[in-house]
Amino acid sequence: MVIRYIEAARDGDSAVIRDSFAPGATWEYPGDLPLSGIYHGPDAIIGEFLAGAGNLLAEVKLELGAVVAEGGVVAAEWAATGSSKDGTPYRNQNIGLFTVRDGKIVTVREYTDTRHAGQVLFPGFG
Repeated sequence: MVIRYIEAARDGDSAVIRDSFAPGATWEYPGDLPLSGIYHGPDAIIGEFLAGAGNLLAEVKLELGAVVAEGGVVAAEWAATGSSKDGTPYRNQNIGLFTVRDGKIVTVREYTDTRHAGQVLFPGFG
């Protein structure tokens, strides 16, 4: 399920992305950036967090790395590369700790270099 979701995010497959999340799913993004926080439900995860992050980048490419699963918990790493709207190069390593239940993602806690994200995506913030 998690690999399917990340590949759909990489490929821009919005139907699979939406189908990946349980109705009460949450996504937690760390730090104190304007994008940081906990997003509740697929509409907020997709419409606010994922779309918000995507709108900050002129282009982005996702590359899946290691995936480790034990029971319903999956740790997945991915590299996000691209550039901001002003052309600043963006390269970040991410790890998501996913909880999957009944074939749907119910929680995600993402770990990433928020300092790099802030410098590239929110210049002048903080």
